[in-house]
Amino acid sequence: FQVVDWVEAYKQDRNLALLDLINFFIQCSGCQGMVTAEMLQSLYKKDVMRKMTETFDKDNEDYPLIRTGPYWKKFKANFCEFIAVLVQQCQCSILYDNYLMDTIISLLTGLADSMVRAFRHTSTLAAMKLLTAVVSIHLNLDVNKHNAQRLYEVEKKRISGKRTNGRLDQLERKRKEVRELLEVQNMMNAIFKGTFLNRYRDVIPEIRATCIEEIGRWIKTYPDAFLNDSYLKYIGWMLYDKQAEVRLKCLLGLQGIYSRKELASRMDLFTNRFKDRIVSMPLDKDHEVAVQAMKLLMLMSQNCEDVLSAEDCEMLYQFVYATHRPLAVAAGEFLYKRLLGHEGDREVQPKGGRKFGASTDQLKRLIDFFLESELHKHVAYLVDSLWDWAGKFLKDWECMTTLLLKNAEEVGEALSDAQENALIEIILAAVREAAEGHPPVGRGAAKKILSVKEKKIQLEDCTKITEHFIMVLPQLLAKYSTDAEKVANLLQIPQYYDLDVCSMGHLEKHLGALLREIKDIVAKHSDMSVLEASSRTYYVLCHEEIAIYNQVDCARTQMIDELIKQLNQLLDCFWQKVSDMCFHLQIILPALQCTYFSLLWQLAAVSENSPKAFMILCDWLLILSHLDSNNNEEAVRLLGYLPNTPLQEKLFSFIKEHVFMDNEENKSAPCQKGKDESCKLDDLHKKRSLLAAYCKLIVYNVVEMTAAAEIYKYYVKTYGDFGDIIKETLSKTRYNNKIQSAKTLILCLQQLFQTHAESQDSSSGVDFSSPSFANIKELARRFSLTFGWDQVKSREPIAMIHKEGIEFAFQGATGVDGKCLPPNLSFLLIISEFSNKLLKPDKRLVYSYLQRYITEPLSCRGDEWQPLVCYRNSLLANEDEETSVLGSLGEWPPMGSSKTSSFKRKLSNGMKTSQFLISCIFFVCLSVWQDCSILGKLNGFSFKWLLAVSFNKGMLCSTCPFELGPIVSLLWRTYWKCPSQDL
Repeated sequence: FQVVDWVEAYKQDRNLALLDLINFFIQCSGCQGMVTAEMLQSLYKKDVMRKMTETFDKDNEDYPLIRTGPYWKKFKANFCEFIAVLVQQCQCSILYDNYLMDTIISLLTGLADSMVRAFRHTSTLAAMKLLTAVVSIHLNLDVNKHNAQRLYEVEKKRISGKRTNGRLDQLERKRKEVRELLEVQNMMNAIFKGTFLNRYRDVIPEIRATCIEEIGRWIKTYPDAFLNDSYLKYIGWMLYDKQAEVRLKCLLGLQGIYSRKELASRMDLFTNRFKDRIVSMPLDKDHEVAVQAMKLLMLMSQNCEDVLSAEDCEMLYQFVYATHRPLAVAAGEFLYKRLLGHEGDREVQPKGGRKFGASTDQLKRLIDFFLESELHKHVAYLVDSLWDWAGKFLKDWECMTTLLLKNAEEVGEALSDAQENALIEIILAAVREAAEGHPPVGRGAAKKILSVKEKKIQLEDCTKITEHFIMVLPQLLAKYSTDAEKVANLLQIPQYYDLDVCSMGHLEKHLGALLREIKDIVAKHSDMSVLEASSRTYYVLCHEEIAIYNQVDCARTQMIDELIKQLNQLLDCFWQKVSDMCFHLQIILPALQCTYFSLLWQLAAVSENSPKAFMILCDWLLILSHLDSNNNEEAVRLLGYLPNTPLQEKLFSFIKEHVFMDNEENKSAPCQKGKDESCKLDDLHKKRSLLAAYCKLIVYNVVEMTAAAEIYKYYVKTYGDFGDIIKETLSKTRYNNKIQSAKTLILCLQQLFQTHAESQDSSSGVDFSSPSFANIKELARRFSLTFGWDQVKSREPIAMIHKEGIEFAFQGATGVDGKCLPPNLSFLLIISEFSNKLLKPDKRLVYSYLQRYITEPLSCRGDEWQPLVCYRNSLLANEDEETSVLGSLGEWPPMGSSKTSSFKRKLSNGMKTSQFLISCIFFVCLSVWQDCSILGKLNGFSFKWLLAVSFNKGMLCSTCPFELGPIVSLLWRTYWKCPSQDL
């Protein structure tokens, strides 16, 4: 409702107007109750609050302040604005009538103590906003009081003849008018003590966050009254709150204080007490809290002298390498303003007469910081962190390249070799950032979508990069042509050229110089990174659509011709030396390769760098397996050099020792001193590479597929480190051969089961409750999951697994006669994990296959036969009622499928269903009439079977003339009344 209208209504009837205001606050809490005038007059205020609490819907925890969406967000903003406007409209009249504010404060304080969350949250927000508005009034009154005091002193000092007695008397009255100040002060104390002190530790984080947010606003608005340790301590305490929302409000409030130097100078005691906590908060698990903590520390370092030690700054600088980009950018601002952006740095003026755009001192400080951080692989992260604050400095290509080209006499102290390497890496990272316009990999889920303005800046940067480096890069390559590391980085810069700019006439001569330098570098170096960078540069520059294509293509062709010419010369020289030998080329080549493999494997046995030799051996075996023997006569001979069984065993022994056994030892042993996380990651990467190389041999049939069984044994144990590699191997081998892959899985489980059985006491049999057996069962479950949901697609391999599993389970048994227990019977529990992957027809087929190994009906007499029962139940799941009833009794039906079908066939042909039911009823009733003389001779199963079959046949018969309800009721009553102990 309108505040102005309400104020007028209050002046006419304050009780009625206050009643509307009370109901307004209650309804804003989501309560449907209404306070009437009679309730307000007849009950105490606490009783009114209790009455409203009773009418509140306790099951509904929803209320306006926590609802989402633009409408409720606007509602909250309007609610807060209403309270501020209400106080503002009342400050000149009814605010000081000793009734309005007392009633509102009492109401909000009472609601804030309610057990109902909606009342407590809404009233706390209202009370805090009310106190904020009252603080503004107190500040205005205090300012007016000081202004009146100053004017009074000025007026009093005037000459008595010119003194205006009326004016002086008016100022005197205004100066001594402190009643309003006292009343406002009392209001502030009442709200602070009645609401804030009780609610800033509320169990609801939203309420705590509201209190902390408002106290930060009070301190910033009225520092003379609130900027003291009595109020600041609450913000300091809540820096340790468990909820990120509350910690964030603390940091934002402190930013408002430390951003003003006159306020920051009064924060010494708070800073000394809580500085360590704030310094640690960039490590907060919540990203936004970490970012705001970094920004707060930057404000503290700017406006508080010597608040951060050198150790604190060094720790905070390292956040420029953080993965979370907002935190890294905040740390980049801190680094730039604290370390790099010093004023008064000297400008270097080379002999050409032009000053550098950026100070060499700044550049050297950045280089030294990068070298001292010892994170030389993360220069792209450093540049990206500084980009928003030092973009102009990082794009001063002329300054950077001048430092590299000029000697020490021209630019002062020369750069060291390490500094030159670091500067070249920084140049490359800055060129990449400017040309691509998005952060490096790892600092964003996807490439950034550039705005029109950003796209324009990117194009301008690409043009500047091309125009500058196409002239300077040949000189840099000539200077560092013998240094592979520097050259490899410099050769990547042309990848970011604007090729249309390169085609301009005045730049063609510089392009020719670049191509000549690349040609010389290729001739000098054999380093793979240099050759790869050179190749990439040719690929980028050699596009048919651009004007420079002919020039680049001609240079590339000339270089290739010269390389081929040199190769031919070397080959001629080599074959001239071996021409006297009697060996033919077709014999020499396989012999040399075989010798090479033999030497490699011997090297693997004795060399400290055996993993590298193992990788080379695997690569060569893979290459040999893909030779086309149809078109290559030498390939026919090389096919005989594929690994034989002893070599395959040695390959797996190497994997077992260097990957799996070493992995288990590292997990069980404590971490070695000095071995940090990066070393562990490197070791894991090497192990994964070794395992992947070996698995490739399995996938491409270089070694037998059954060798994968040994790898699959470690699937569960090493899932965190190698699970993806093993799972991919399983998928690829299944794609190659589904049946053979299934046999490999069952072979793995059989080998593990045999190992488990051998470790058990032979007298007690296999313990299928032990942890090792549970691990085998879990591995089987994981194997089952890899077949997916398409049962039709995996029909054949799943059936093969059950067939092989049943044969293995009954291996060594002559039959199931109740006495002879098959030694591997517990293996049925393992293959039962695959039963849910069978189609219903296949389950019946597998069940029939299982019955071949059972010669007669078996009554399960002990737990040793439980695996057979469990496996059978897994096959008979979701079958018809007859099967379900039989299965529930733990009895086996006739073992031959032909007998069962014959029985059903005779039953269906011999009598109709109705006749069968009549016979059953007659038989049962006759037994009752003869004192159970006949029925007492039946065992419990026979009668239950009779009931089940009768009921089932009746249900299946659509033409049955009897009502099934009475029939079944009669049968069961007869059964339960029989006194026979056998039943």
